[in-house]
Amino acid sequence: MKIGELSRKSGLSIDTLRFYEKIALIDRPARDGAGRRDYAPEVLEWIAFLDRLNATGMKQAERIRYAALRRQGNATLRTRREMIEAHRDAVAEHIAMLTASLELLDAKIETYREMEKDHDRHAS
Repeated sequence: MKIGELSRKSGLSIDTLRFYEKIALIDRPARDGAGRRDYAPEVLEWIAFLDRLNATGMKQAERIRYAALRRQGNATLRTRREMIEAHRDAVAEHIAMLTASLELLDAKIETYREMEKDHDRHAS
């Protein structure tokens, strides 16, 4: 798959894909006879996974470390699992904090609705 097609399918710009190669988030692809990048189809799944890690707050340095471990193969399975478990724990903690904040906001909204009703009754 050429870089333009990968860009369209992944939603990442060509410049971003080249940057990802430069910082080793994605492997350097094979080159065709004309020297153009020729990505394997599996890179789309990897990019989607990297996007999820990014969306859930994993720092770029950690994503780069994870990618490096992945390239080392099965010898790093435990370390990668531990990284993902730690990240999952951080995501769960963040979700719990957001859920508590949402509940607080919902309660505040309900308080204001009740206050408005009281105000409207007394104003009539």
